[in-house]
Amino acid sequence: MNTFLLPDLGEGLTEGEIVRWLVAAGDVVAVDTPVAEVETAKSVVELPSPYAGVVEELHGEVGTVIPVGKPLITIGAEGGSAYREEERAGSGNVLIGYGTGESIGSGRRRKPRGSVAVAPVAAGVVRVISPLVRRLARDAEVDLKSVVGTGADGLIVRRDVELAIARRVEHIADESPAPVVDEVVAESPLPVAEVGGAVDSRTGLPELRREQTSGFRKVASATLSRSRREIPEATTWVDVDATALLELRESLRSATDAGPGLLALMARFVVAGLVKYPELNGFVDTERDELVQYDGVNLGLAAQTERGLVVPAVAGAHKLSARGLDGEIKKLMETARAGRLTADELNRGTFTLNNYGSFGVDGSAAIINHPQVAILGVGRIIDRPWVVGGELAVRKLTQLSLVFDHRVCDGGTAAGFLRFVADAFENPTSAFADL
Repeated sequence: MNTFLLPDLGEGLTEGEIVRWLVAAGDVVAVDTPVAEVETAKSVVELPSPYAGVVEELHGEVGTVIPVGKPLITIGAEGGSAYREEERAGSGNVLIGYGTGESIGSGRRRKPRGSVAVAPVAAGVVRVISPLVRRLARDAEVDLKSVVGTGADGLIVRRDVELAIARRVEHIADESPAPVVDEVVAESPLPVAEVGGAVDSRTGLPELRREQTSGFRKVASATLSRSRREIPEATTWVDVDATALLELRESLRSATDAGPGLLALMARFVVAGLVKYPELNGFVDTERDELVQYDGVNLGLAAQTERGLVVPAVAGAHKLSARGLDGEIKKLMETARAGRLTADELNRGTFTLNNYGSFGVDGSAAIINHPQVAILGVGRIIDRPWVVGGELAVRKLTQLSLVFDHRVCDGGTAAGFLRFVADAFENPTSAFADL
């Protein structure tokens, strides 16, 4: 009998909540059969069984929060047992996107009881055991025949596919047109975990309800608290006439081509600004007392989802055109809404662009996404009176606000970056000519 313990999720995550069981007691499962959907603080993932056999026990009802290392499911060995070869090959974890190490164990692999030995593979045959690895490759349109497996006997494991995806993102700009992505999903309320009714001793008021703090909220709280605690932040802002930017966006549309979205155009200017002011595209190495600047930009985009605020990042954004950024933004937002973001997508950002104007607000003193050192916010674009050429006119105005870590630069650098982006908003055609 084998008990599958909730594996180490990595990225500081210590627990997972059972969202849905995909099997029941008595079911026969094979290696890699999805047995449960588990929600971590990052996303919802399907958890495949590392064993084959008959399901004996499910350790928890839907909604149960299970700590790492505690039993998730017990599988009887009567039907034969086998441990996932990908695990033996060193992926370190069964959760896609939550790898915990790249080392390959030195222990000898056991031959699964009741299984057939794997014969040497002829050249040209793709060696993939995990259906999750196949799905990852399929969703990312990666040709497995072009991937070199680093697992045992040339097995293609998760890290091989992720490496192929990363290399493609670094070297290829997606120039295909994509629908405009300017808004994010409004947050849905958390499910009520417990009905209130008790009277609060301090206020004398009855409690309306109590909600269990989710793993997502716990990690978000810890990250934001650390940012406020460690970063001496400062904020600067400017009102911007975005009329020309909106006109440019409309001019790029056609009956057959939606053109790059407004957020992609904004992102292109932000990336250009970071190349010019790299101090804002780095981190503070407190252990070595050094200020580090990145050679390249992974642009984080704040997105509100049903599970809360997430900040996935477009890798290699400095290499992408406005159309390329539009395509990558679209894919990231769709993945975020589905709750399928990987840890790499969530943690690789070097700077964050927050389009909170989609919520109908003008400004915000945002919290920097630690360990980044700056975040730029864009407010709603609305009609306002503005002086143009000495005459009062109605223009499309927005507000840009930059929150930055005062350890990495002074106000002059921050103001220079903000003014650069603002000028690009106001004269986008000239800005594109200079990029």
